[in-house]
Amino acid sequence: MVALPSDLPSGIQAEFAAVLEQLPHMEHGKLIRQVLETIMRMTGREADRLDWKILNHALLDMEQGFQVFYPYRHTRKITIFGSARTGAMSPDYKLAQQFAKQVTELGFMVMTGAGGGIMEAGNAGAGPEQSFGLNIQLPFEQGANPVMEGDPKLINFKYFFTRKLFFLRESDALVLFPGGFGTQDEAFESLTLIQTGKADPMPIVMVDHPGGNYWQGWDSYMRNHLLDRGLISPDDPSLYTITDNVDDACHAISSFYRVYHSCRYTSDRLIIRLKCDISEAAVDILNAEFSSLLSEGKIEKTAALPEEHNDATAEMPRLVMHFNNRDFGKLHQFIWRLNDLGDHRPEAQHPEKK
Repeated sequence: MVALPSDLPSGIQAEFAAVLEQLPHMEHGKLIRQVLETIMRMTGREADRLDWKILNHALLDMEQGFQVFYPYRHTRKITIFGSARTGAMSPDYKLAQQFAKQVTELGFMVMTGAGGGIMEAGNAGAGPEQSFGLNIQLPFEQGANPVMEGDPKLINFKYFFTRKLFFLRESDALVLFPGGFGTQDEAFESLTLIQTGKADPMPIVMVDHPGGNYWQGWDSYMRNHLLDRGLISPDDPSLYTITDNVDDACHAISSFYRVYHSCRYTSDRLIIRLKCDISEAAVDILNAEFSSLLSEGKIEKTAALPEEHNDATAEMPRLVMHFNNRDFGKLHQFIWRLNDLGDHRPEAQHPEKK
């Protein structure tokens, strides 16, 4: 039972009690109760006004994010990062615009930070109907770019951390063009979250214009200062792809979801959901090539487990394994190999729905 602070006005206590009575009949009533219990515990403890302002603004950020994205929850989305300072005549701007146009033609939607430069190029290439803008309120920058200004899919965030939450939560791929501190921050945070298993596997594609060396120089730093010193795993460079070709960038994303659909953990096992079935011979190849991913047992085909019977993906075929929860770069290699071994029927070529 949620304990109400004794100093709450009687009207609020009555409203709160009425909400609690409805929780057992609500679909997510148990989780809603936990949220309310957390807030009620905080009302009984010492907290500064700033503490409550942070909580309030964070909740408001998340409320609008959930509301905007909910109607599009089954459509795969690509986040485009890059410099706000890139001019419209830059080859990087033109490449970002071209990429966004092509990837939306494959059925994806595009998300950007809603600013200028590469972000504006991404929204312009995708068009407002296929675009989201996740703007951040800053004292020294203008509002959203002209493509997203006034669009219902524009979200104005108070905090970077809530904005980043939605970028990673809603993204099915990240595409990075040359940029400054913000772009580097997004690149390293995304790699860190995927490398540690705090974000689901997804393609990260780094795009430079032909003849450019921005990402090749970045990759040299990664290999010379991190990989050679043993600070990252030899498999970690598998987490990203570098290219100067828009077709290759689009292919790196669409092919990642050709057979692989998504994954989840249940008990001590990793479940890999598949968009089409694979043969027993393919499973044998995966076991032979990726046994180092396993803490025990082997990779096996399975139907939905009992815990998944209410899942919207319950009809999809699956692979199940005791993943070691460590080698996420190797897990990316596993997904690429799985896509190579899967059924090549035309219906397996459509990655846009999740």
